[in-house]
Amino acid sequence: MSVWSSGRVEVSGGHLAYHRTGGEGPALVLSHGLTDNGLCWQRLADALAPNFDIIMLDARGHGDSSRMPAGDHDPAQDIDEAIEGLGLARPIVMGHSVGARATASYANAHPDRVAKVILEDPPFLPRIDAAAAERRAGKFRQQVEGFAAMSETDLIAMGRAQSPLWHEDDFPAWAAAKLQVDPNAMPFYAAPWQDSLSQITAPTLLIHGDSAQGGLVTPEIADEAKALNPHIVTVLVGGAGHNTRRENFPDYLSAVQAFLGLPA
Repeated sequence: MSVWSSGRVEVSGGHLAYHRTGGEGPALVLSHGLTDNGLCWQRLADALAPNFDIIMLDARGHGDSSRMPAGDHDPAQDIDEAIEGLGLARPIVMGHSVGARATASYANAHPDRVAKVILEDPPFLPRIDAAAAERRAGKFRQQVEGFAAMSETDLIAMGRAQSPLWHEDDFPAWAAAKLQVDPNAMPFYAAPWQDSLSQITAPTLLIHGDSAQGGLVTPEIADEAKALNPHIVTVLVGGAGHNTRRENFPDYLSAVQAFLGLPA
């Protein structure tokens, strides 16, 4: 990690911070989940850095990026503008959770601009109405307020208790990110998730954990995604839930490497 660079790229109404591994390989853009930051990808980036130029974005309202704007916000547009601003040509794009949903929307809107797509357990969930969304956003704001009252040491201790399957290296960035997140960062999806997949033309991996262990992508959702778009393949990682890579990193990494054409 010592040779990684950091910077910021301008986007409409603000900027996104990022960390970059550099190197001669193809560009790989990583978009994290809700309340995380770009460095929450560190373990995966360390494993893939010999083969790729990896860019770990801090999403709007997270990490060192600009805070959430008033009104509507399109995280897929942020990804688009960041990729353009960094001068990346047809990168591989990858995301986890809400970052995966944004990644899918970006690849769907710009199918000719991506080489491959990897989606880690995106929230492909039924739509909710505005009232339900506001209740959920209110609970999220309370959660962020709770984070703000804790130290990083306390957060790491909480993370260890809640997530005993995680590697110790996952906790520092996870805890730091909880103190950086904007309380208004909870997304609202006006369109059904199916609308973010149908136009993707690049090879796409939908990788997810077991719904019985907290994974959001059920077997039925995985089947529906494949039926919507023949470019999509799915992989179920056993022994993991929503935080798929953190809960079964070896099997997750093997599936990602196989999809990217790397030896295991």
